[in-house]
Amino acid sequence: MKKEAVNKKPERQRSGSSSRVSIYVALTTDLIIALTKFVAAAFTNSSAMVSEGIHSMIDSINEILLLVGIAKSEKPPDEKRPFGYGRELYFWSFMVSVLLFCLGGSVAFYQGIDQLRHPVQLQDLFWNYAVLGISLIFNIVSLIPPWKIFKKERGKLPFWQAIRRSKDPAVFTVLLEDVGGLLGVLIAFSGIGLGHAFNMPYLDGVASILIGIVLMTVSVILAIESRSLLMGETPARKTLIEIIRITEKDPAVKKVIRHFSIYLAPDEIVLQLIAAFKEDLSTELLVESIERIKRAIQKKFPRVKQIFIEPGV
Repeated sequence: MKKEAVNKKPERQRSGSSSRVSIYVALTTDLIIALTKFVAAAFTNSSAMVSEGIHSMIDSINEILLLVGIAKSEKPPDEKRPFGYGRELYFWSFMVSVLLFCLGGSVAFYQGIDQLRHPVQLQDLFWNYAVLGISLIFNIVSLIPPWKIFKKERGKLPFWQAIRRSKDPAVFTVLLEDVGGLLGVLIAFSGIGLGHAFNMPYLDGVASILIGIVLMTVSVILAIESRSLLMGETPARKTLIEIIRITEKDPAVKKVIRHFSIYLAPDEIVLQLIAAFKEDLSTELLVESIERIKRAIQKKFPRVKQIFIEPGV
């Protein structure tokens, strides 16, 4: 009876198109920015510019990894993974945070230390200012798509609270990388400008170190959030309360005894309910009520793709 009532395989549809758009925009702009920064660094001997070039290149690699994660997460369920591959996205977003820390942050930090130990006078500063100006524009362009998606999802929540509650790493990863990119450009501009104005080339090294700290900070935040998603997160308490209300509103249900839920992907929740049903229900009426409850829950919360309901006492 239970198999007939609850184990019907749902249709799986991923909603990653908007995330893909923001990633493609970020990837294109980061590749262009990285190229121009490396060219400027070759002309000017700026360690901050080298760090910024590495920053943009690492961001590009990260965006490719996110695209890989989205593609893998959309694979349909099979015998090996009956619940699907949704968590692939969470794994690859965690790899992004590790890569950002190990390569982006540490290399930028090293470049800054090297510039402090062996200061090199900056040259052809026009190239630095021009590239940083172009980078600023491209970073703002790259930031717009993920910011629109994030703003729509966050509602009235404060920024950091919305980051903590977000279940789509493809959105908040690109968003935080772009915010870090903007900070990096401003830091590089300040370090190069102040170093030139006061004839202190070591300030360029200080800027590179600060860029490394920004990258490491972003990577730690991403690692914490990705780890939480990998470990498994439940829907918001408000959502669970409403699901219980919908279930207990059904005339066949006396009370929800226990409930278990977990996110398998940004748009996929698995839910198990153990409910006390009225004693005089026939098998046929029990099956009908279970299907009715499932439809009511999925109508209100389309992300709840799989629902398992068991009678309990």
